[in-house]
Amino acid sequence: MVDPGNVVNVIKQARDRRTAPLILELDLTEGIVEVAPSDPISAILSMRRTSLRDVLDGLRRARSDTRVRALVVKVSGGIGLALVQELREAVQALRDAGKHTVAWAETFGEGGHGTVPFYLATVFDKVYLQPTGQVGLTGIAIEEPFLAGALEKAGVQPRFAKRHEYKTMANTFMEKAYTPEHEESSRRLVDSLGEQITAGIAAGRGLPEDKVRELTDRGPLLADEALEENLVDRLGYRDEVYADLRAEFGEEAQLRYVARYNRAHGLASRLPQPGRQDAVALINGHGPIRLGRSGRGGPLPNSGPAMGSDTIGAAFRAAVKDDRIKAIVFRVNSPGGSAVASDAIWREVVLARRAGKPVIVSMGNVAASGGYYVAAAADTIVAQPGTLTGSIGVATGKALVNGLLDRIGIGLGSVAVGEHSRMSSATKDFSDSEWERVNASLDKIYDDFTSRVAEGRGLSRERVHEVARGRVWTGADAKERGLVDELGGIDLALDMARKKSGLAADAPIRVYPHTSPLERLRPPESSEDRAAASARFDAWGSLGGLAARLGLPAAGPLTLPGTWEIR
Repeated sequence: MVDPGNVVNVIKQARDRRTAPLILELDLTEGIVEVAPSDPISAILSMRRTSLRDVLDGLRRARSDTRVRALVVKVSGGIGLALVQELREAVQALRDAGKHTVAWAETFGEGGHGTVPFYLATVFDKVYLQPTGQVGLTGIAIEEPFLAGALEKAGVQPRFAKRHEYKTMANTFMEKAYTPEHEESSRRLVDSLGEQITAGIAAGRGLPEDKVRELTDRGPLLADEALEENLVDRLGYRDEVYADLRAEFGEEAQLRYVARYNRAHGLASRLPQPGRQDAVALINGHGPIRLGRSGRGGPLPNSGPAMGSDTIGAAFRAAVKDDRIKAIVFRVNSPGGSAVASDAIWREVVLARRAGKPVIVSMGNVAASGGYYVAAAADTIVAQPGTLTGSIGVATGKALVNGLLDRIGIGLGSVAVGEHSRMSSATKDFSDSEWERVNASLDKIYDDFTSRVAEGRGLSRERVHEVARGRVWTGADAKERGLVDELGGIDLALDMARKKSGLAADAPIRVYPHTSPLERLRPPESSEDRAAASARFDAWGSLGGLAARLGLPAAGPLTLPGTWEIR
């Protein structure tokens, strides 16, 4: 027999779930995924990670939701600076809408390296820190290796050429220390990023910028020191953070992860709508740029995503053919890669604009070298102040290992037909005619690159060369030099796309290319079928094997060297 009391309780609980105040949660321990990976293995591995679009859409929806009273975020490392700036903008908008925001951390770095996560936390109303934690506010630094001395000892001779003096990839192998231009470029990067972080912390904590610089020079700070200097509001453990929230908003307040909240409340917008809705296409280009299909950037599971020219090209063509798509937002988060693949993607951007579809580029943490090439033709380029971009230049070469082979007793014979058949060999130096071919290729790529930028940005070739020459800029500095049009995140880019195409402010976003699991598995029907694109794991062509052995960027000659994500 059914107990009437139990029925009443079930009904009451269901009603409370629909009407009780909400406290949204966000846990950044595992970072944030910009876009769902295109290959099945990576997609499965990242299933439990929170996506950027869920967070941004959820926080935007929460601004006008009267049930949402607060946002509480567990802050951790592992998120790049430009992405942190996107989150700061979203949190500030939520605060401006009257919602309470709380950041808490077990520690902002342990022994240092907490500058960027603490910078994120300072945009919140309140900052909590575990009593045993630290504020690792220590500033920004770039460390760059120079391998010439080690290669010399190993009997390896680097043979590289570049366009021009700020293109630093060749320096990694040919120099023992900074060149003046390399040091100038790196110094300006850390100065610009430091200025942004200092200003943000000062504004968030109500401190003079000079005071923030003084505290940065003293860091890392112990929890008690951070509290005394007003860097945090309270020392407490997780249970105390949540107890304070419940005391303010009631014991009946329910917790809900931002991503779950967004998916539940956004379900209606994803259901099929009557009629044909006009929309903005969102095309995601992440990772090193290569010929072929997007996917993992290498054979290892942790090698990260790669941007394939076939996949991105198919996405642009599909968006152009769809008459419901009125504008395109191209999200670029890439250090560059293959020059040929970059040019193929650039062409698709040009064709989309010719077809009457405005293209807005939104840059992520890094959009440099080939990552800038693919963006150059857009109507508008949007970047965060902390985005690393530019690097308009090219470098290529090889390393001769004859001395190393001699030392370890390895002999190598060869027979060849063709004057340049061993041009890529690691045991033969470039001949005069081969150097001529190398330099002709570099000149052609650099000329194409700068001409694309000049045309797309409305700048003279002379002006482009001044700000190019391989130099990396922050988004803030790039805007001052005409390489970037607006500072902001992907939400700004989407809003601009809607306005440029005359769409409503809430016009839907459609991700391209959209392929079902079945489409990924079935054999292709033609060469224009998206399933026909096969993946490749290098972009150096005949130099691919050599590049891998020497530790060169696998993506190709238009690549930003090293790891360029400020965390």
